Amino acid sequence: METGYFTTIQHSPIGRLLLTANNKALTGLYFYANDSSYIKRKKARHVEKNDLSIFKKAETQLEEYFAGKRTAFDIALVFDGTGFQKSVWNALFTIPFGETASYLQIADQIGNRDAVRAVGLTNGKNPISIICPCHRVIGSNGKLTGYGGGLENKEWLLRHEGAWPKGPQQTSLF
Repeated sequence: METGYFTTIQHSPIGRLLLTANNKALTGLYFYANDSSYIKRKKARHVEKNDLSIFKKAETQLEEYFAGKRTAFDIALVFDGTGFQKSVWNALFTIPFGETASYLQIADQIGNRDAVRAVGLTNGKNPISIICPCHRVIGSNGKLTGYGGGLENKEWLLRHEGAWPKGPQQTSLF
């Protein structure tokens, strides 16, 4: 078996996605929108390998998600980050499909209410977007805030999940 780090491109309703993986798990899912220097660096360190079994599984599950047939993912993931970052990313998995949470609520959940800004920065560094649902985090005022894939994609994902717009009678997760 070939070892190393691999990439593939998947087409989606919101544009091309760059998937990265090792032999056993998905390590990244990035928006490919503008072929940024970050994406170019990722691709330069990885070998393109479209037939990797982890990619096939991810692609199938993403297609089901975009078709409205999947609300949760079941795929091996590896996150490269600090303990704090991993605690934030793990908290994102607790936000149910069709719901949202604020950065403050995530900070409370990880037991560090004063870390709202750090939660926001960490959310923005989520290496496995969509599957690890950083798009479900909104401002405490109920407004959409920054998203590495672009606010239009964040809004599209939340609408797709039925979580946006929130009406006055609806509440967020916590």
